[in-house]
Amino acid sequence: MKILIAEDDAVSRMVLVSKLKKLSHQVIISENGEQAWTLFQQDHPSVVITDWMMPNMDGLQLIHKIREENHSTYTYTILLTARGGKESFLEGMHAGADDFMTKPFDMDELRARIIVAERILTLQTEVKQLEGLLSVCSYCKKIRDEKNTWQQMEHYIAAKTDTSFSHGICPECFENHVRPQLDKMRHKQ
Repeated sequence: MKILIAEDDAVSRMVLVSKLKKLSHQVIISENGEQAWTLFQQDHPSVVITDWMMPNMDGLQLIHKIREENHSTYTYTILLTARGGKESFLEGMHAGADDFMTKPFDMDELRARIIVAERILTLQTEVKQLEGLLSVCSYCKKIRDEKNTWQQMEHYIAAKTDTSFSHGICPECFENHVRPQLDKMRHKQ
């Protein structure tokens, strides 16, 4: 996964880069918010880990700019700060941060939060697929999935959304399709 780090403290930045690379992530490094914004626009990383207090543009401003950009893929943001307390946490969340970690950060906790980010981004992708144009057979209503196989619509949707189905006939279809058939049957008798 491509992760952008925006951290002005050289030691914290090195530790983050080292640990994330050991976890097999591609890491992009910036020393301040402005540089991070430029790199974000060029690379559109999946995750941004940003310090709150930085020169030129702080982490809240960076996250706010990321949220303002109308990009087709979602970017998960984690805000790092030495500030504690409920007000700081809420301020970060209101700015658009997805997660919040206080400094000094624990690497196991960061790893767990990256796993959560991966899960959320995977779910975002699946939702986009479901929102996108699906190939549906106009006769049997089967759906062509990402493996190019055809499945019953109910099975496809149930597998993607954990939904179960019951069947019925809407009033309009009853009037347009079923009632004429019933009327035909009555006239034949």
